Amino acid sequence: MVNVITADQRLALLQALVACNNDANQNILQTCLAQFGHRISMDLVRNHMLWLEEQGLVKINRIDAGSIELFVATITQRGLDVANGLSVVDGVNKPNPKY
Repeated sequence: MVNVITADQRLALLQALVACNNDANQNILQTCLAQFGHRISMDLVRNHMLWLEEQGLVKINRIDAGSIELFVATITQRGLDVANGLSVVDGVNKPNPKY
């Protein structure tokens, strides 16, 4: 069950990036995930962002914001293809078909 939820959260992150004109910071993404029904910690948001970067689905810009490092993700073409159901990556849900 955990794998199903994790894969859905990763898809939701990619879809949130698309909805935010292809880039957003970790705070915006956490808020978007909550809107998709995934109320998760910032630590988990950042872990998902790093995993998506490892898969080549996003690029992360790390910004020094004083006492914290802020992540800003930009979706890649590969990430767009996954978000739109044109490519499949293990660990990311496939989007529902659009009617």
